[in-house]
This record gives sequence, C-alpha cells and structure tokens, in this order.
Amino acid sequence: MLDFASIMEKCGLIELKNISRSIRKIITLEKHYSRDELVLIYNYILSNVKNPEILMYTIRCADKIRDNSTLDALLDILLMKNNFESSQEEKENFINVRAMSAKAIAHLKNTAAVTPLLYCLNNKEENYKIRLACADALGKLGDRYAVAPLIEVVTDQNERSVYVKESAACALGLLGDTRAVDPLVNILNSSKGILNRFTFLKERVIEALGKLKLGNSEFVFNALKNSLLDESSQIRISALEAIMNSENPKASETIKPLLQDEDEEVRKNALIALYNLDGRDILDEVISLPIYQDSLKEEAENLIAEYESDEEYDVNKRS
Repeated sequence: MLDFASIMEKCGLIELKNISRSIRKIITLEKHYSRDELVLIYNYILSNVKNPEILMYTIRCADKIRDNSTLDALLDILLMKNNFESSQEEKENFINVRAMSAKAIAHLKNTAAVTPLLYCLNNKEENYKIRLACADALGKLGDRYAVAPLIEVVTDQNERSVYVKESAACALGLLGDTRAVDPLVNILNSSKGILNRFTFLKERVIEALGKLKLGNSEFVFNALKNSLLDESSQIRISALEAIMNSENPKASETIKPLLQDEDEEVRKNALIALYNLDGRDILDEVISLPIYQDSLKEEAENLIAEYESDEEYDVNKRS
C-alpha cells in the first residue's frame, strides 16, 4: 500500500519550499516504484498539488505512461476544478498547465474526454491557448461526435479568434469526416472580411481538404484550383501541394501555369510538384524552352543532378 503522505513529504510537495528540488525528487521516483505505482503517485500529485511548475512536470511524467486512470485528474486540471488560486497572475500561470493537460488527454485516446474538451473550446471567454489545445485534442481523439461542433467554430462569423478557427479546421482534417467538405470549401471560396486579413486560415482549410482525400471530387478540386489565383503566394503553394496529392487526372495541367507565376517560391514548388507527378520530362522542358526564367531552369538542373545521382546509386546497388 502506497503511503502518499510520506511520498509527498519526501518530495517536498507539502510546503514547496524548493520547487527545483521537488522536481528532482519526482524524477527519482522512477527508480523506486513500478509503472502501476508511478501512475497512482502521479495521479495523486495531479489531484493534490496546486503549483503550476510541479503540475507541468508531473503531466509530462504521466504522459510518458499514458494510463487511462489519469484522465480524471487531467480533466480536473483542464476544467480548473481543483480550487486553484483565483488571482490573475495565478490564472495566467495555469494557462500553459491546462493546455498541456489537453495535449496529454488527446494522447489517452479516450472519447470520454470529448464533451469536456468541447466545453472549453466553445467557451469564448476562455483563453485562446486553451481553446487551441482543445481543438487539436479533439482532432487527435478521432471521435466524430466533435465534427459538428468544430464546423460551428470554423463557420462562426462571431468567432473572435482566427487562431481557434485554424485549429478547428486542422482538427476537421484529422477527423476525415466528409460533413466538413461544404463548410471548408465555402471558406476557401470566400473573399470577405477576416479571410482577407488572415490567410493562415485558408492554408489550414486547404490542408484539411487535402487530408480528406477528396481530390477526385470536382467540387473540392475546383475550390483548390480557384485558390491558385489567390493573391497570397503561400495559399497558392498550399493549393498546388493539395492538388499534387489529390490523384486527380487534371492535376498536372492545373499546376503547370504556375511555372510562370510571379513569385519565385511558387514557381519552384510548382516545378517540384510536376516533377513528382510526371517525372524527368518536365525538367527537360523547363531547361530547353525560353519562356521559363533562369532561376527555374537552375532549379530544374539541381533536380536533374539529384535525380541522376539517385538513379546511379540505384543501378550500382542492384548490380
């Protein structure tokens, strides 16, 4: 039978006079206790200690083991149920602790956590870091019960945090539910307000659509194709990468015009995408035709050098 009071005293967790020393003591617990005993000890610390530094380290320790019995303690921290100090400074200190709790919760893969995570995500008065961590956790948990609430976050015109929208879009991509297609494409096709000022949201939406593996859907493909005309070069790069991975038969012909894009990085990414799709021929074409810029020709030559080197290596390996 574990004597938790004695363990807490030995680790200096009762008076907490020296935080660094207490953390070192927690480290040494691994040498003296079994896995199952460590789980019980970590759970006890998480439920009874109020210091954010100690909690952060203990969460890391518990996350290495990933035992489902830790879920309740992690949820209590996430939901601030342990009577933490109420000063603004203390609340700020616990933001990172709670965000780390959400990450550790995701690793447990326990769908019982979905409702508490949604509660924090949907609380617009909650700190955005907590909401980001909860959205990410919901995507990693893989429970499709979260799909509809995440769609609501992504499409909510009154949502103040574009970062939360981005995390919700990423989570929808991880969940892979086709119910997300229409709202994501609508965001991609939008050109109003917040979407003009924050291009990262569209990038996350493009990534999510790519993960949904619906490139053969003309609806999705056309939305990605339209994004190649976006004024943001990063959105164009994200869109051409999604098109490259779409397995759509029109992918090459859709990407090829970007070889003459005004942005050098877009041109290079388009060349690499076409090389991945069509092989060596596109590189020879770029080098031989005067319509392509010198910087792109140089990139093609670099790819050929790498291609020939790899080919020679494979031949020598086979022989």
